[in-house]
Amino acid sequence: MEVIPARIFNFLYVYLDIAWLLALLVIFIIKKRYIAIIAGLIGSLIYFIVDYGIFYLALGTRSVAGAEPASLLLWLSISYGFTNFAWIWLWLDRDGYALEWSLLIITGWFTTALLSQNFGSSFATISIQRGTSSYHGVMAAIMLAGYAILILKNIRAGSQNNQTNAKRINILWILAIGILVQFSWEAVLLITGIRPTGIMPLIVDSILETNLGLPYLYLIHNAISGKYRENFSKL
Repeated sequence: MEVIPARIFNFLYVYLDIAWLLALLVIFIIKKRYIAIIAGLIGSLIYFIVDYGIFYLALGTRSVAGAEPASLLLWLSISYGFTNFAWIWLWLDRDGYALEWSLLIITGWFTTALLSQNFGSSFATISIQRGTSSYHGVMAAIMLAGYAILILKNIRAGSQNNQTNAKRINILWILAIGILVQFSWEAVLLITGIRPTGIMPLIVDSILETNLGLPYLYLIHNAISGKYRENFSKL
C-alpha cells in the first residue's frame, strides 16, 4: 500500500515555526527540562539522518520543490524531531503536567500554520512529499520488535513473581503516547490544509511512524530517570 504524505506551505510558515521552536526551547530552559531538551536534539538528528540521508539521498522517496532540500529538511527534522521527542520525554516523566505540555505544543503548531496562511500569500510556496511503500514494512518490523520486548518483559515479570498483580509496564499507555503524538500534528496539518492528500497519512502514520520508537524510548527513559532528575541532579 502506497501512502504519500505531502505538504504545501509557504516560507512564512518556516519562519514562524523557527520562532516557535526557539520560544519552546526557552520555556524548557526556564522550567529546567534539560534532559527533555537533549532528547529533542537527539530526535532532531535522528529525523534528519532518516529523512535526508535515507529517504532523500539513499531511497529517493522524498521530493522537495521550492527550497534547497538539505536546508529545508534540516528545519523539518528539527521542527518535528525536537517537539516530538521532547514532548514524549515529558509525557514519560509523569510530572503531572502532561495536559499542559500537550496543549502548549499542539496550539503552537496550530497557530503557526494558520498565521502563515493568513499572512503568507506574498511568500514563496514550498511543496514536499514522500513515498512510503519501500520502507513501511521495515518500520512495522521495528515497531513489532520494540513492543515484543515490552510484552515479554511483562510476561517474564509475572512468571517470576507468580502474582497477577505483579508490576507491569503499562503498554496501553505507551501505545497511546506513540499514536497521539503523531496523530496530533498529522491532524493539525490536515485541518489547516497543509496536508492535502486525505486521511490515509493521518491513520497509517499515527499508528506506525512515531509509535515505532516508543518502546525503545520508554526503556531509555526508564534507565535515565532512575538516576537523574530533569535538571540533571542525581536522585
